[in-house]
Amino acid sequence: MENKDLIDKNFQKYMKIALSEAKKAFDANEVPIGAVIISPTGEVVSKAHNLTETKKNPLCHAEILAIQKACKKINEKYLMDYSIFVTLEPCPMCATAISLAKIKNIYFASSDEKGGAVLNGIQLYKTAKNLYKPNYFYGCFDSESSELLKIFFKNLRKNNKNK
Repeated sequence: MENKDLIDKNFQKYMKIALSEAKKAFDANEVPIGAVIISPTGEVVSKAHNLTETKKNPLCHAEILAIQKACKKINEKYLMDYSIFVTLEPCPMCATAISLAKIKNIYFASSDEKGGAVLNGIQLYKTAKNLYKPNYFYGCFDSESSELLKIFFKNLRKNNKNK
């Protein structure tokens, strides 16, 4: 079985792990985005969720944290042949980090018209100057991810109105 077949076979399982991470972020009053990195053999190497509020650091996006954990765990600079599953289309910072880490595949649940950088915005992987272009796939578990984000931002607006 080819590695891509292994990933495809377990796609839903991995995206459910990313959604579980997003729910942890939601419960911590963080923007509910989760990420999980999978090895070429199908092992969960790392998982993370947004911690920008908790850590008071705008760089603590789920993808960045998952990449850091994975690199530390395998003691490598690059994650070639690895895949990342994330609940929302990566922003420019995260899309660049994914490229710099040389992650082979990105799977994301929902597109992000305002902040995304893969399908939307700068479409980083379509630019001629980008050196490493991962494969990307999207749309599975879109409704679950979108609903979690909608509830979060609705609650945030409601709470800000009451202040």
